[in-house]
Amino acid sequence: MDDVDVLDVTDGRARTPAALTALGVRPGDVLLVHASLRALGPVAGGAREVLGALRRAVGPSGTVVVPAFTPENSDTSPHYRERVRGLNVGAVDAVRAAMPAYDPALTPAPSMGALAETVRTAAGAGRSAHPQTSFAALGPGAARLLAGHRPDCHLGEDSPLARLYEADARILLLGTGYATCTAFHLGEYRMPGPPRRSYRCVVTSRGVRRWWEYEDVALDDGDFAALGAAFEEAAAEGDVRAGRVGAAECRLVRLRPAVDFATIWLKEHRTAGR
Repeated sequence: MDDVDVLDVTDGRARTPAALTALGVRPGDVLLVHASLRALGPVAGGAREVLGALRRAVGPSGTVVVPAFTPENSDTSPHYRERVRGLNVGAVDAVRAAMPAYDPALTPAPSMGALAETVRTAAGAGRSAHPQTSFAALGPGAARLLAGHRPDCHLGEDSPLARLYEADARILLLGTGYATCTAFHLGEYRMPGPPRRSYRCVVTSRGVRRWWEYEDVALDDGDFAALGAAFEEAAAEGDVRAGRVGAAECRLVRLRPAVDFATIWLKEHRTAGR
């Protein structure tokens, strides 16, 4: 793992791109970004300025991608279970009745944080079609990366994660850790015979709101922090760069080797029973 120097971001526009460049972000990069703005500390201009800094760092030929997940429209998500915990049957029914159908142009992604919402709502942004695990992107590669996100494939071969793998993208953990590293989920799909489960969410079919149930890989990020630590320990030179941007500990990670490592590690550790 390569370490870089600490850089302040409190000056906002002037220093944030320099901090990202010092971390290793380059013009033309395709970046999958996970960000905690609270961890960064004060940035003049907030999420909008951080997005501007990211776009300046990758330049006009680069693309910024963020998860724009919507667990709020599913009754099989941990978010839903927490929301209805302790409610009586009538109250649960009311919650379900009020859950809006997914609309890629309009549905917010409040649990994904301020930067993800800023990307999603930016002029020219695209968003993939999956009703629970969409991605949003800005840049010349957005349409190609977001196309063909099959609604019964959260994060597998027919999702933007596989397109990011093909593009040799990099993951920017901006004040977040490996526990939130979405790319590791692609490793779950690439394990032999991964466990599957049923999911259900609200969609629109021919203008009519309805519940839709489907089967997909059983997603589990409970061991991703341990997986990330193991990957970092074994990573080849240049696969992980670490440093600070503002007050935040950050990582810039090559997505391909991270997913390749995850595929093997998950097979070994989950087969053994964690």
